[in-house]
Amino acid sequence: MSVRKIISIFFGLVLACGVLLPAARADEWSQRTEVSFNQPIALPHVTLPAGTYWFVLASGSNRNVVEIYNQDWSKLFTTSITVPTERAQSTNRTEIVFAERPSSQPEAILKWYYPGRLTGHEFLYRARRESAFTRDVKQDAVALKIRS
Repeated sequence: MSVRKIISIFFGLVLACGVLLPAARADEWSQRTEVSFNQPIALPHVTLPAGTYWFVLASGSNRNVVEIYNQDWSKLFTTSITVPTERAQSTNRTEIVFAERPSSQPEAILKWYYPGRLTGHEFLYRARRESAFTRDVKQDAVALKIRS
């Protein structure tokens, strides 16, 4: 194989990596996460029926706006303002923290952490609804499937 051909292949690979690398990081930037629930789930201003949803950061520079879509992206269920929240240790999977509530009410999502990140998103509820939360409870049993 000639030197010219080797150089052409090398630059072709570099160019392909340069084109594909930004696309590969797009999910991490938007923190797009597919989550399935087997029961209704509450968020500020909306209760989601059992099903599969996409959690994604809204496009733009504000990293505190979370949009939640149905499984096929055809319906935007809610857009929520969040505040940054920290956890002691990151994990390689999505983590959702629920509020403990009476059994007659749907579980409410308080925090959402993207895999590998220490900083997550805490959903803001109205003060009168917040008083109904007795404490934060980390529950993995409610989420049937989480895919980042």
